[in-house]
This record gives sequence, C-alpha cells and structure tokens, in this order.
Amino acid sequence: MLFTAKLSDMPVEAESRVIIRFQDCDPLMHLNNSKYFDYFFNAREDQVSKLYGFSFEAMFRELRTSWVVYQHQIAYVRPARISEWVRITSRVIYYNEDTMVTEYFMTNDLRTELKTVLWTTSKHINVATGQRVPHPQEVMDYLGATCVPGLDFPTLHFNDRIHAIKQELAAGASA
Repeated sequence: MLFTAKLSDMPVEAESRVIIRFQDCDPLMHLNNSKYFDYFFNAREDQVSKLYGFSFEAMFRELRTSWVVYQHQIAYVRPARISEWVRITSRVIYYNEDTMVTEYFMTNDLRTELKTVLWTTSKHINVATGQRVPHPQEVMDYLGATCVPGLDFPTLHFNDRIHAIKQELAAGASA
C-alpha cells in the first residue's frame, strides 16, 4: 500500500515553512540558484509523506517503479535571503498515464511576495529497465485526488501561471 491517507482526505496543495541556510547561499547572501531544487524536492518529499502517507522508497520497493525528472521550468522572481523564513507550496497540476507535472513556488513567510516558481515534469519508469511505464491504478487515483482542478495544462503558459500565482497571493493578503 503506497498511500495511508484516504483519497477524500488528501489536500490538493501542500505547504512547508523552512529557513534559508547560510551554507546554501552565495556571496550576495541569496539562496544559490541550484539550491532551490533541493529546497523544493526536500519539501515535497516531507509533504507527501506527512499528508498522504506516501514513501518514494515504498514505491521503488513494492512496484519497482519511480519518477524521473524529464524537464524543469523555473523562474527566479525575487531572491530568497540568508536566514529568511520562507514558505514552499507544492501541487500536482497535470498528469496522464505516465507523466506528472508538479508545480512548486516559494514565497516570503507572510505569503505576500513570490520568490520562485518551478514546474517539474516527471516520467514514471520501471527501475529495472529505465523504460516509461503507465501509472498503476492506485497512483492514478492519488493523482486524480490531488491534482489542481480546473487547470487546462496543455494550453497553460508558464509566465501566465506566474502572474496567476501572484494574483492568488495578493488576494490572500487582502482577505
């Protein structure tokens, strides 16, 4: 069993609060561009474990499958700075039989300033062969329960999505 949470209890969006570490920053005291990936992926791993009871290791062991990164699209909107508390949000915005797109974004602690947006496209593979394989039904059910509803991903443009996230943050700040 890959997921311990009930489908009806799985939130679409996950959020973590983290501090930007000294060792991850450049001489200008900004988070190093490559470190954003570590922060996003570590946050997502913790989030899906906590919220959905999911373990990447269990998927590997039980199904002999995994997701591998196929493509990234990232925008560095504002720098994250040394010792700053930030919020990392992650959510699935698209999936099909063997593909998943996860959207990550980082904000300041108050969720009023967008710092970074990342889309990661992952392919589901058989770990023995490295070949793409369809998601099993349990994974398709999870993706269906947790994918952001109402997004027409094939027509969605990354820069438009950045604008939409900024609007979401502004609406939340004024509420």
